[in-house]
Amino acid sequence: MSRKKLVVIGNGMAGVKCVEEIINLEPDRYEIVIYGTEPRPNYNRIMLSKVLQGEHSIQDIIINDWTWYAERNIRLCTGETVHRIDTRMKFIETEAGKKETYDILILATGSSPFIPPIPGIDKERVMSFRSIDDCTRMSDYSKEYRKAAVIGGGLLGLEAARGLLYLGMEAVVVHNAPYIMNRQLDYEAAAMLQRELEDQGMSFLLNKNTQKVTGRSQAQGLLFTDGSKLEAQLVIVAVGIRPNVDLARRSGIATQRAVVVDDHMRTSVPDIYAVGECAEHRGISYGLVAPLYEQGKVLARTLCGQEVPGYAGSVPYSQLKVSGVDVFSAGDISDEGLQTAIQHLDGVQGTYKKVLMQAGKVRGAILFGNTVEGTALLGLVQRGADVAELASKEDTPDPAVTAAAALPSQETVCACNNVTKAAILKAIQEQGLETEEQVKQQTKASGSCGGCKPMVGALLKLAKRVEVDGGISTSAESGGTKEKPAELPVCHCTEMSHAELKHRVSVIFESYAKEADISNVGSGVLPLENTQFNSLLRELNWHSEHGCPVCLPAIRYYVCVSGLMQSSTENDVKTELKTDPYGLEAEDLHVELEKEYHQRIHIYSEQHVSSLASNITASDLEARLRTDWITAAMPSEVNIAIAWGSRSPVNVLVSDVGLQASPAGWEIYVGGHAGYPVKEGSLLGTSESEQQAFLLASACLQWYRQTAWFDEPLWMWTERLGVMSIRETLLDTQFQRELTFNRAQEREKDVERGTETLFENLIAQVKA
Repeated sequence: MSRKKLVVIGNGMAGVKCVEEIINLEPDRYEIVIYGTEPRPNYNRIMLSKVLQGEHSIQDIIINDWTWYAERNIRLCTGETVHRIDTRMKFIETEAGKKETYDILILATGSSPFIPPIPGIDKERVMSFRSIDDCTRMSDYSKEYRKAAVIGGGLLGLEAARGLLYLGMEAVVVHNAPYIMNRQLDYEAAAMLQRELEDQGMSFLLNKNTQKVTGRSQAQGLLFTDGSKLEAQLVIVAVGIRPNVDLARRSGIATQRAVVVDDHMRTSVPDIYAVGECAEHRGISYGLVAPLYEQGKVLARTLCGQEVPGYAGSVPYSQLKVSGVDVFSAGDISDEGLQTAIQHLDGVQGTYKKVLMQAGKVRGAILFGNTVEGTALLGLVQRGADVAELASKEDTPDPAVTAAAALPSQETVCACNNVTKAAILKAIQEQGLETEEQVKQQTKASGSCGGCKPMVGALLKLAKRVEVDGGISTSAESGGTKEKPAELPVCHCTEMSHAELKHRVSVIFESYAKEADISNVGSGVLPLENTQFNSLLRELNWHSEHGCPVCLPAIRYYVCVSGLMQSSTENDVKTELKTDPYGLEAEDLHVELEKEYHQRIHIYSEQHVSSLASNITASDLEARLRTDWITAAMPSEVNIAIAWGSRSPVNVLVSDVGLQASPAGWEIYVGGHAGYPVKEGSLLGTSESEQQAFLLASACLQWYRQTAWFDEPLWMWTERLGVMSIRETLLDTQFQRELTFNRAQEREKDVERGTETLFENLIAQVKA
């Protein structure tokens, strides 16, 4: 059976990626011929700036060398520009008169630099930055001239300017907007980037519109519309790209800005497809590599006769290293109606993070200086995730590893080459990879734009800290993958995360309760003897027989919140003190009890009531909070602030829970803290009465107890769950009543058992 002939016009990244996918799916399905205008094999155009800056040689950025084509029986015709397509007779013709028939034709003609209609733009020493030949010309010019101007303050213009600096030239970036990279960054991130580039020697002229290029036959400088001038012996134009559609238009194929395609990349002519920068899908033509690769994969499956969901479009994003600085941008960053969900600037570290939302959904994100969270944020933007999924990992010992651990196993790390976290971890473990370069060679992750390199490095660190089997377990029955927990372990005694430990403790003690025929598990009456504690550690598969100072308090807390480590009588508690599972003396345990039950809640208030709250018995609110919560086991210390008006010296906005009286009643805030960096709390809700304020605050504290990890401050818990999610949960009046009822039941049992009095006596003995 003879094979059909597949002809690809264009030897760029998108077209060849499609060919790669076809060969991976069905290597013998087509006879493949590729026509390319440049006299060289396929190379990574994104890495041209690295060549210009001396970081890579031309050979380093070759994606597929001559041997690759030959080994796959692909006929590559370089230095050939296709001039005509005969769609009726199904053949193409080059400018040199060479003809080639086809059964299937793919247009992958890419794009060309957009050259604005500025007088003098055609002078000598005015050029674009798009190909290897352009790099060579710029290098040659640098040997003779010293002053260069770059028109365009986008990514390509900045990279060109950085390359010119490396070549020893003075580089001035001319941009017509108030700040650089205005399509990808906001003002704050752009200003940080500009300062960094200025430190490298780059200069900027912003809000400048070029009127003409000065000089007779050769460029001598620029004249701007405001009358000012700039001397320059070399002018680089980097203001955007224009899809190459002339060939398609001459051949009767439907075009608008680019070649119009459907969800399967089909053009208006049968058997002709388009992919990459020359294609326009649903009114959008993409200039970033990840969407082009996604299109190529859809087209490859279509041409191999496979059922495949159509291409649905892509969320635009950039995750790149701009002149040595990591920059990430995804989704919408400047649309009207967007609100800031998270914004954090660290001037000392030189990092910036901003996440934007609309109608409670994550819509866009910007990272500067540290982009390790880029992959995770991109996933949220692509899914239009609820802002409750935003989990801040700031102030952790190693945020890079934490972000890597939190990333789902099947999340794509390298969008350019569709490499998942699971695939990278599996390669690291099975092949003993130790460097980012080795990961790139084995998986292609970070091999295209290089933007995912920070996450690849973080995964290498994660693999060294946590035992990993690739992050997945393959199921022959399901034919799929099963994600394993990816959070960091509690300590060296276990591989379990806090989430797993908390769940396992709850399950284990539920079974204990059933065996003991105890019906009120969760309200707290099951004594935990020494033998039971040792049995618990064995059942948890603990590496250490007695645990360690890190995990023991965590286990203790999770047992407490399960309602299972409180003795039913004073004698039971005294017995438990003598058989302390932690190996502590009684006096030491008294201190532990004081710390866990009496020093976890701190309430701050004024000693007077202002006129704003004259109709509210403020002392009753404070007294009720103290009575109900002072003995409650909490995952971390909690500061509660009560202010009797807006002018109060008590700052409710930098407390874990803040209650402030207002003319309309009470405002309740959560999630603030006064440590560095200071974080203001968010409004949880408003209440008309003291009773409602007490119930809402109590419900919040109870929800925190039930869902937080041990030692997780309330402000971190707030950011992990999301203020909007907490608000929606707690403003459900029925659920609010359930939470406050749970705490009331616990308080009643404390009183019945005399537990409260016992704890007070123990503290008194220690203090005495």
